[in-house]
Amino acid sequence: MTTTTPAVPRLDHSVAEDRSAPDREELMSRDEVEALQLERLQWTLRHAYENVPMYTRKFDEAGVHPDDLKELDDLAKFPYTDKSDLRDNYPFDTFAVPMSQVRRVHASSGTTGKPTVVGYTEGDLASWATLVARCLRLSGVRPGDLLQNSYGYGLFTGGLGAHYGAERLGCTVVPMSGGQTETQIQLIHDFEPAAILCTPTYLLAIMDAMRGLGIDPRGTSLRTAVLGAEPWTYKMRQELEDGMGVNALDIYGLSEVMGPGVAGESCETKDGSHIWEDHFRPEIIDPLEPTRTRADGEDGELVFTSLTKVAMPVIRYRTHDLTHLMPGTARPGHRRMGALTVRNDDMIILRGVNLFPTQIEEIALTVPGLSPHFQLELTRPGRMDELTVKIERRQDATAEDGAAAARLLQKEIKTKIGSSVRVDVLEPHALPRSVGKLRRIYDNRQVRD
Repeated sequence: MTTTTPAVPRLDHSVAEDRSAPDREELMSRDEVEALQLERLQWTLRHAYENVPMYTRKFDEAGVHPDDLKELDDLAKFPYTDKSDLRDNYPFDTFAVPMSQVRRVHASSGTTGKPTVVGYTEGDLASWATLVARCLRLSGVRPGDLLQNSYGYGLFTGGLGAHYGAERLGCTVVPMSGGQTETQIQLIHDFEPAAILCTPTYLLAIMDAMRGLGIDPRGTSLRTAVLGAEPWTYKMRQELEDGMGVNALDIYGLSEVMGPGVAGESCETKDGSHIWEDHFRPEIIDPLEPTRTRADGEDGELVFTSLTKVAMPVIRYRTHDLTHLMPGTARPGHRRMGALTVRNDDMIILRGVNLFPTQIEEIALTVPGLSPHFQLELTRPGRMDELTVKIERRQDATAEDGAAAARLLQKEIKTKIGSSVRVDVLEPHALPRSVGKLRRIYDNRQVRD
């Protein structure tokens, strides 16, 4: 591969003397951010076109050229990238630099096909650490804090991405990784960390395990939980904050775009994650008619274009996450994304009705006696699909309470979603606990002739 990389956009990878202070670009006005976006977007399109054969082909087939981008709205002329594009170019054909310039490789789990592989130059890693540090600082984590990192280490971007961002902020990191829940609890007790990083459902598992050991989850040293890697609802936030006595904040990212740190939530406003638009250009599109973009405030599918990635630029990457964009608050120059509670990929179509696992979670957490631990099982015993909600009752609820709760949950789902489901209320701890991204949907349908 011949590389003709244009000059890399101006990036400041120095560490500020006062690490508790926001970065300069973090505090830019909206006009300043958009001016920087245009400059960096023009660089990214040319870099991708000249160095990634996939983008050369896609741009040529769409009849567009990097020179066609004169203003930000011109980005809509360019083709999308989807996960299938990355898998078709597995493992390294989406890289825009020689492997000698790549310092790290991550990959998705590949449970539904070939994994998606991403690469980072030394500069990319420095940018990534800076953005994760921004998110943590915005969430209330401070330099000098002891932080327990319970995201999984390895090919998954969560563990190492969070680790180096926390170090960039000036934290002391306990690289616990996921799993070994009793050890997690022991270290929380002995090391007294101020913050923990993990998935929402794994923090829920830690909280339940503490109670099982006779430990009051509200009595630990933890004051901040920065949670991501899976959709979660406001009701789940309440459950964790009330149960753990922490401030629970969101962090957003996905490996194909960078990893954790694409956006983060402010502990002062708690009103959605600010996207770091000096490094990423977000769009919202109609998922059913992708040629249509949607205005700020309108729901749709989130699309990202990287602005500074050197090893692996991504152009209009379809995340399949459903949300909307809003003006910035804590960081006015950077727009916020609405709470991410659903993904296109998680949608269940049950007898013509669309529903999502987080809708079930939102309803279940309003029903007395039911816990947040549930699974959805799809079956086809005859000609029609059936959905069974398997959910645990709370520890202090009786079997009779559980039976009443099942009837109420069935009624609420029918009323609010419009679909009839079965509900099986299980004993506490009957379902497996998450140590990373939780699997909610089990599709056990057997197609009949």
